[in-house]
Amino acid sequence: MISTRAGTGRGSPGENPLRPKDRLYGRLMEDVAAAHLRSGHHEGVVTDADLAGLPDAVQRYMRFMGVVGRPRDWSFRARFVGRFRMRPDADWATAEAWQYNSAVEIARVFVLRIRLAHLVPVVGRDTYVHGRGRMLVKLMNLVPVADGKGEEFDHSELITYLNDAVLLAPSMLLSPAASWAAVDDRAFEVTLTDAARSVTARVFLDKRGAPVDFHADRYATLPSGLTLAPWRTPVTTWDTALPPRPLPGPAKAVYDLPDGQFPYIEGRFVPGTVAYNLAPG
Repeated sequence: MISTRAGTGRGSPGENPLRPKDRLYGRLMEDVAAAHLRSGHHEGVVTDADLAGLPDAVQRYMRFMGVVGRPRDWSFRARFVGRFRMRPDADWATAEAWQYNSAVEIARVFVLRIRLAHLVPVVGRDTYVHGRGRMLVKLMNLVPVADGKGEEFDHSELITYLNDAVLLAPSMLLSPAASWAAVDDRAFEVTLTDAARSVTARVFLDKRGAPVDFHADRYATLPSGLTLAPWRTPVTTWDTALPPRPLPGPAKAVYDLPDGQFPYIEGRFVPGTVAYNLAPG
């Protein structure tokens, strides 16, 4: 799924996975600082009692994710490598991204870099901060080529935040902002509310309780304009070699459009870069 140009997902020999000199990582830290997010604090470990009353499928999912016995997560940071394309008919471009998510006040800062024709850098920022979503894309990080704001982006970025939490930090959702509903033994629905806005997704599980897909409605930015479409993030495998936190393996994001599927990003999170409960900045 990922070319060798994008990396294997575990970093090359001798490489520091945190890459503190990476300019993209520096841009993430600048954007996080500019968002003026509050820091969290230790809230104690998650216990079996915290899961009592949740649908059975949710409890199996939480246990597979290693939530019980660990402190509640209030933030995480991660690096993603893979490939990306802007339109259904566009070529794939090597991509890498850094992100920081917070549950103290629901927030997500995501910076992505691709190289058009393997040469021209394009930097995109997807953010959800203080109840507002935004997509900003700049050529060579200087010339704006897209700047999306408004209700459609508020909705879409909150959906993406929910997806991140389901796949990487489920204890972020053990709060009054989230509610859960049973579907069957292999699926549940979760609703997240922020800034008087609610979004809902359906999560599908394997027999272990591992998420294998996430379905929601999200706005696709297409040449014809914004289109609300079914959106999903199938996960091929889970890496359980680094307990107690399973990490999603190769995954992708796909829009199911009337004229066919539109997968637009594929790749994986890099082990060693996913860190939790870090203060902003």
